[in-house]
Amino acid sequence: MKFERSSGILLHITSLPGNFGIGSLGDDCYYFIDFLEKSAQKLWQICPVGPTGYGNSPYQTYSAFAGNPLFINLEKLVDNGLLEMDDLKTEESFNEIKVEFEKVKKFKSVLFRKAYKNFLEHSSSEFVNFCETESDWLDDFSLFMALKKHFNEISWNNWEESIKLRKPAAMKKYSEMLKNEIGYQKFLQYLFFKQWKEMRNYSSSKNIKIIGDIPIYVAFDSSDAWSHPEYFLFDEDNNPTFVAGVPPDKFSPTGQLWGNPLYNWEKHKENNFSWWKKRFKKTLEMVDIIRIDHFIGFVNYWAVPANDKTAENGSWQPAPGKELFSAVLKDLGSLPIIAEDLGAITQKVIDLRDYFDFPGMKILHFAFGTGANNPYLPENFPENCVVYTGTHDNETTEGWFKNIPGFLKEEVRNYLDLKNEKISWRLIEAAWESKADIAIAPLQDFLGLDNSARMNIPGTVGGNWEWRVKKSQLNDELAMKIKMLTIQNDR
Repeated sequence: MKFERSSGILLHITSLPGNFGIGSLGDDCYYFIDFLEKSAQKLWQICPVGPTGYGNSPYQTYSAFAGNPLFINLEKLVDNGLLEMDDLKTEESFNEIKVEFEKVKKFKSVLFRKAYKNFLEHSSSEFVNFCETESDWLDDFSLFMALKKHFNEISWNNWEESIKLRKPAAMKKYSEMLKNEIGYQKFLQYLFFKQWKEMRNYSSSKNIKIIGDIPIYVAFDSSDAWSHPEYFLFDEDNNPTFVAGVPPDKFSPTGQLWGNPLYNWEKHKENNFSWWKKRFKKTLEMVDIIRIDHFIGFVNYWAVPANDKTAENGSWQPAPGKELFSAVLKDLGSLPIIAEDLGAITQKVIDLRDYFDFPGMKILHFAFGTGANNPYLPENFPENCVVYTGTHDNETTEGWFKNIPGFLKEEVRNYLDLKNEKISWRLIEAAWESKADIAIAPLQDFLGLDNSARMNIPGTVGGNWEWRVKKSQLNDELAMKIKMLTIQNDR
């Protein structure tokens, strides 16, 4: 799908300013949308918005369909009559520039439970309709989360055997036993999607499109894996036989062992990819454009025996990408997709991407050091692509430039004709000036921040996904600077 010439900012919901230690779907989110409009931006890119588990990574969530309750705005619950303003008064102090996830979870969950208690005193046809409309995923997800609480948060493969394997008697027993907690989990999803819809409508009214994200894989400890074991490479006890990873390379001699369950593609084909159709449909109800993470995996994937400690003994296996996207396209009519085609891409990956006219990604941090034919140099771009200075997985541009060797610094300076201006701004200019249909930069680069503002270091757990912007940083001076650059480059 061809996109119009435009530009935007990458900023995850958690990074928004606001009270109570984390970005949310409240006034400060609307303030950021207003900032995008003032800056003449048409796109806002976010990371996946599912409920996160261990490590707080939005790429490892408890569901491919649910929303993260931490994004629910508390002040809106006061407006809805579910909390009193006094409930929000706390002696707890929250970090303005860093998310302290455990503190936020603890604080918000107390207030969510209070809101639910107040909610139960009133009947709501809107809530009943939501539960009925979303029942296809909501019933399993709510039971899954209730069971996780009941079993002290351990992974579902360590639950009591009967419910791990979803035996009918056990499903009935626990559904009854955990009725109140199941209702509470549905209530949280109702609030999330209600606030999300309001935010999306506001964003649309400002002509700003949201770019969402579909990670190719789901987490093993997820409602998806527990409720649909037939769609994954599991044995008769629902334990994985093979897991995801990538093979050894010069950066990682033993490869990367991700551990996500792999898809049973034969079963997905039998069902005409119905689970995937639902996943795309749900995501497109929430966002305007989808970035598909690890697009390569739709052509072939690295399958590692489940008990291996490294990814060395994996093997390449084919995936039915063309059949999958054709089936989804037939049902949904159009697919506004950006393909994350980074890494060692083969001709087959290029062919699949180009067959559906999906734009690929170009990262300017990767453009230097390998000569004039480097595909990430702007003069080598096709129009149908999305250029980034860097992504959530990269260093900030200031951090990157500081850490590259001297000879590479010199190449970058010469290429960009860099004088006294900040490297981050000059690289943004190069992205905006390029012929790529879409240009995006992380907010950290617009602010000229170093690696203390880095979002994520792949392959590490702890200290990631925590950076937050202050409201004062989203000022009119910066908005005007971005607007001028955008107008000059016809974006």
